[in-house]
Amino acid sequence: MTVKTCIITGFGINSDRDLAEAFKMSGSEVELLHINDLIAKPSHLDDFQILGFPGGFSFGDHLGSGLVFAHLFKKHLKNSLQKFIDEGKLIIGICNGFQVLVKMGVLPNTGGDWKPEVTLVHNDCGTFIDDWVTLEAKPGSNCVWLKDIERIDLPIRHGEGRFITDDEAVLNYLKENDLDVLTYSGWNPNGSVSDIAGITDKTGRILGLMPHPEAFIHPENHPMWARKTIDRGYGLDIIKNGVNYFSHN
Repeated sequence: MTVKTCIITGFGINSDRDLAEAFKMSGSEVELLHINDLIAKPSHLDDFQILGFPGGFSFGDHLGSGLVFAHLFKKHLKNSLQKFIDEGKLIIGICNGFQVLVKMGVLPNTGGDWKPEVTLVHNDCGTFIDDWVTLEAKPGSNCVWLKDIERIDLPIRHGEGRFITDDEAVLNYLKENDLDVLTYSGWNPNGSVSDIAGITDKTGRILGLMPHPEAFIHPENHPMWARKTIDRGYGLDIIKNGVNYFSHN
């Protein structure tokens, strides 16, 4: 089976080609599709098994990171995206893409009503951060994207990456149901509640995360590569898990 991935691009998105390259290296066919073209023809989503929301600064992050993009997608494409999800397909949102998913209410969507329950706000340090972090994947999670991953280094580059929830009940739900699938280990760069760096939905097929797996697809991407301790681009493991999911299901 040939797995086809749609990478959504548009105004202010700047990591779309990086994400496309990661999926191509993982064995998927890839098409970059502008949000306006998808709005004009929502049925185009039927052609794909995976949907990727890349990083960047969609619409300049005016009104809040990912907010305008999320509004457009929810207003014009909610039915098509819900159909995509109901058919057992996969979605990944990275950095700005994560912000879009939570502001649409696609993640975590605990009540199934697309009500936003969590968000990502300005880093508690008050500045943009460009660095590397170590992440731990939650044991027992059913997240397709994190299969066989326990610990991973990935780069971050964001100004609004502090994960917060509506209230304590939502946070407890995430923890009790193993939806808080990625946490910062050792250093929490943005002040995220409970060190949360990424979450999934109840199906485990939708992943949103602030760090960039598509920016670590070659050993040389890692700042320690010259010491010969990095044998491959480990971020690619996340992308490959998504593509390989369809060869086993």
